[in-house]
Amino acid sequence: MRKSGPPKGLISYLVLELLEEKPRYGYEILKEITEISGGHWEPSYGSVYPILYKFEEKGWAERVEREEESDRKYFELTEAGEEELAEKRREAGGKASEFADIILGFYHVYVGFATDERFELEPPADGWRYDETFSSWIIEQLIRHHERDFGEFERIDATPEEFYDREGVEEDGE
Repeated sequence: MRKSGPPKGLISYLVLELLEEKPRYGYEILKEITEISGGHWEPSYGSVYPILYKFEEKGWAERVEREEESDRKYFELTEAGEEELAEKRREAGGKASEFADIILGFYHVYVGFATDERFELEPPADGWRYDETFSSWIIEQLIRHHERDFGEFERIDATPEEFYDREGVEEDGE
């Protein structure tokens, strides 16, 4: 179970991947991460810029001066940055369980707001509500995205224990 936020190292990994593609500046990286998330997540300036400066300090990235945009601080990946990216790819590859935990955790809180009598939230007259209809919309969007990216969605008829056993992972996902 995670305490909060995205899996540790996720933003660093994304920044390295984006710098490998081409030299970028901080705001451009923020916007690209927002686009990757479908517009649902934007890390703060306070997380991306310190990462860029840390990468520069460690020799993983270096500043690139552009005459036509002298006011922007572009960074590009160095050879040492390529090596770090290879390590981060291995690291990030092992964080699927943490991601699933975050997604399911927030969904459970959403449903809790809708169904747990301890919560007495006042829904806006013309906005999102914590209820079955909006919960269904969230699930529908997940299925649509799944089908767009992976093909036809097929339900999995297995308990969590059966699924973990079949996929060869520990029950806590590690």
